Amino acid sequence: MALSTGFTLAELLSTLPQVGRLEWIGVRPGPRAPMRIAAEAEMETDTGLIGDRSAKPGAGKRQVTLIQAEHLPVIAALSGHEQVPPEWLRRNLVVSGINLLALHNRRFSIGDVLLEGTGHCQPCSRMEEALGPGGYNAMRGHGGITARVLQGGTVTLGAAVRFVKA
Repeated sequence: MALSTGFTLAELLSTLPQVGRLEWIGVRPGPRAPMRIAAEAEMETDTGLIGDRSAKPGAGKRQVTLIQAEHLPVIAALSGHEQVPPEWLRRNLVVSGINLLALHNRRFSIGDVLLEGTGHCQPCSRMEEALGPGGYNAMRGHGGITARVLQGGTVTLGAAVRFVKA
C-alpha cells in the first residue's frame, strides 16, 4: 500500500531514527509489594527482569513492562495530581525520547539488551487505588508496552534505547 508520500506503510513502520534513554528502573518483587527502584538491573533471556515477580523461565509476552516518560505528566493531569511517580504505575522501565508504541511488534535494544515489544500494557483496576477515582481512565492509552527479552544483560539508567531494524 503506497501512501501519498511515496512510502509504503511497511517502510514508514520500519523507520524510527530517534534514540531514546532509559530514565527509571523499578522491580516488583511481588503482588502489592513496594517497588524496588534501581540504577541498574539484570535481564535474562526468555525470563525477564531478575527479581521481578513476572520473571520466570518461559514467562511469555509480559516479561518486562515499559512506559513513556512523556506520558507521566499527562497521566498526572488526567488524574488530578501535580506529578505521578513511576512506582505508582508499577511499570518496570520508564523510557524517554522514543515512541514506545512504535516499538510494538518490533525489536529494540536498551544498552546491550535486546527486547521485542509484544503488546500494549493496559491499565488494571489497581490504578484506581494508585491514582484515585478515574485513575484507570487516566491511564488508558498511556499504559506503555510489554516486551520479552531476546538477549539478556544489564540495563543501566541513561542507557540508549534504539529501534533494531529487522
